[in-house]
Amino acid sequence: MEDPARRRVDYADVPFGPLDLASTPLTQFERWYSQAVEAGLPEVNAMALATAGATGPSLRTVLLKGFDARGFVFYTNLHSRKARAIAVEARVSLLFGWIGMQRQVAVRGRAEQVSREETEEYFGSRPYGSRIGAWASQQSEPLADAETLQQRVRELAERWPDTGSPDDVPTPPHWGGFLVRAGEVEFWQGRHSRLHDRLVFVPTRPGGRPAPLDNPASWRVERRQP
Repeated sequence: MEDPARRRVDYADVPFGPLDLASTPLTQFERWYSQAVEAGLPEVNAMALATAGATGPSLRTVLLKGFDARGFVFYTNLHSRKARAIAVEARVSLLFGWIGMQRQVAVRGRAEQVSREETEEYFGSRPYGSRIGAWASQQSEPLADAETLQQRVRELAERWPDTGSPDDVPTPPHWGGFLVRAGEVEFWQGRHSRLHDRLVFVPTRPGGRPAPLDNPASWRVERRQP
């Protein structure tokens, strides 16, 4: 077995300074996200979501399903452990680890549920199997065996056959989206000898309250040591 302490990957020496940064976190994120897609990185919209609920901290990977001036959106079962944690403590962190480009984007902010209208619009765009799965899975709860879940899927598929319509499976009342409003967005570029570049958008509002991602006046840039 390889000793992890002996593994070394020396990053390319690609400078990333304030002059390379867009004027807003939204534009900079759009730029890097598009470049990651063009580079063919896998699961570009995968992001780690950290929460701290009543049972302590927890971390998992979720999928980004939208971003705009408001923040970053993902969807989940509203009875899941992540949703229960957010109900207790709305402050969360996101991390996009685009290691193939030696980049990371870290977001700190507050999560809030999106409107039911927005949830239903996205739910209707999901593949049929995913819509049935949202009803079948009692996310985060113990499962006796895989067949139990598959049987539930079969029962639900009989109840709501695939008609090819986005309305053939109703949106579960226990399923919805969360919007993470950013209170800090860090863009990290790997550099030679671990002297990485870290440029952070910090709100100009008092107390670091979340701010619109597309307003240059709402943010200042802070450089941090690696």
